[in-house]
Amino acid sequence: MKKQLSFQEKYQIILNKDTGYEGIFFTAVKTTGIFCRPSCPARKPKIENVVFYDSIHEAILNGYRPCKICKPMVLADETPFYIQNILKELNENPFLKIKDYDLELRGIEPNKIRRWFKKHYSLTFHAYQRMLRINTAFNKISNGEAVTSTAFDTGYESLSGFNSSYQNIFGKSATQIGKMNVINIVRFTTPLGPMFGCATQKGVCLLEFTNRKMLESEFKDITKRLNAIILPGSNTYLEQMEQEVSEYFNGKRRTFTLALDTPGTKFQNSVWEILQEIPYGETLSYQQQAIRLNKPKAVRAVASANGYNRIAIVIPCHRVIGKDGNLRGYGGGLERKKWLLDFEEKNMQL
Repeated sequence: MKKQLSFQEKYQIILNKDTGYEGIFFTAVKTTGIFCRPSCPARKPKIENVVFYDSIHEAILNGYRPCKICKPMVLADETPFYIQNILKELNENPFLKIKDYDLELRGIEPNKIRRWFKKHYSLTFHAYQRMLRINTAFNKISNGEAVTSTAFDTGYESLSGFNSSYQNIFGKSATQIGKMNVINIVRFTTPLGPMFGCATQKGVCLLEFTNRKMLESEFKDITKRLNAIILPGSNTYLEQMEQEVSEYFNGKRRTFTLALDTPGTKFQNSVWEILQEIPYGETLSYQQQAIRLNKPKAVRAVASANGYNRIAIVIPCHRVIGKDGNLRGYGGGLERKKWLLDFEEKNMQL
């Protein structure tokens, strides 16, 4: 197994305010009696005043209280309640238009919500609303409804305005869209940091931590393979995914029942099927994985296919280790991989 992070490595992580270690460890400060998450923006304590703990429970048992700045007791980058309520309202009524004036009536600063959407979705709040409406329009037109009636039903005041928005997103007019598909996306939080989930009408096609290095490439790959565009919107598979992933992190779920949509080669899909057969709390080496595929010499090809897995945790590539027992590459980061393996091992003992 990979060695534990050293004290010095952890201290450097908190100096860098690295968000990739959320939930991995917590920093306690002797002089103040508080504990923080690794990415806390507060002024950093002197190294001699620092103690590191592996869990919130451990920090509290040793007499430390949570920091009021980084709030380690809540999930990192958790969506604020006022935004959760707005997202729920928009998903239930995508024709709704919430303008700056409406936000001010609710006591919400428009610039604040704009910054949040820009940071977490790379979209403005109003662009997010437009894309929700276009997503609804796409589904209506795909189900045979007329373009003109759909345009006005989704809140557009003119057909030309609707066609312009539609073409800006899809690159084609509503009458030319052909067989293009939509991938819905949702952002949610976990003990190890926020994740993006994506799903088509067939099932979940992506589940990754939002700071995964190759995430942008994965988005481009699935849109190309599925001839699709990624839009915000509700999806029954995404709702089920959030529920099951939450149960997993709460120690209440060991297997997933999600429908998956995994575009890839025949070999890649055979590798991903083997991954799903690895029991909770157990590991397999790349060599053993290749043997199960009756391709004992294809270890590198197997490792490469594991790397192309876009559905973290559900397709558990974190359960594959090196032949020598050491941890190897993981898109979410090796410390997350170690955390997941330790987490499952502890739950197996309960």
